[in-house]
Amino acid sequence: MDGGKFIYQLLKVVTGFILAVLASGLFLAWGFFRAGHPEDDPVAFATMIGTGLVGASVVGATALVPAGLLIAVAEAVRLRGLIFHVGAAGALAFAVWSLGGEAEPGSVRPGSAITLAAGFIAGAVYWGVAGRTSGLWHGRSGRTSLPTTNDRSGKDEGALRRD
Repeated sequence: MDGGKFIYQLLKVVTGFILAVLASGLFLAWGFFRAGHPEDDPVAFATMIGTGLVGASVVGATALVPAGLLIAVAEAVRLRGLIFHVGAAGALAFAVWSLGGEAEPGSVRPGSAITLAAGFIAGAVYWGVAGRTSGLWHGRSGRTSLPTTNDRSGKDEGALRRD
């Protein structure tokens, strides 16, 4: 384990989480206010930004523990895929949204599609900042490669081995 890479990744995780909840909160506020260009109505645009920041703090406080667990799993298992991070954030957002209130039997709560989209945006932002380098601080890549020609240990030359 490389301590310097671990600290750097930890900083990226914190920054990525903060930027992800900011993106999610701003997306939700933009959908609510549907504010246009700042020159058309600067008050509505400023209100949207302010509400987005407050919404981001609510989203961050609600998702901190479950997202922290998902991030810890991704770091430990070295999950770097965009699909994992986007899907996990969307599933987390939908789960938190579903727990928040009651829906009619056999249906989902109104606003579930918007919640999924906000989670997908948060997951994509997090992946761009920290998720794509998840687990690189472990040191060894864990990838397989073909043996070199100098390897004469009697193993099959076509077999894969761990680095």
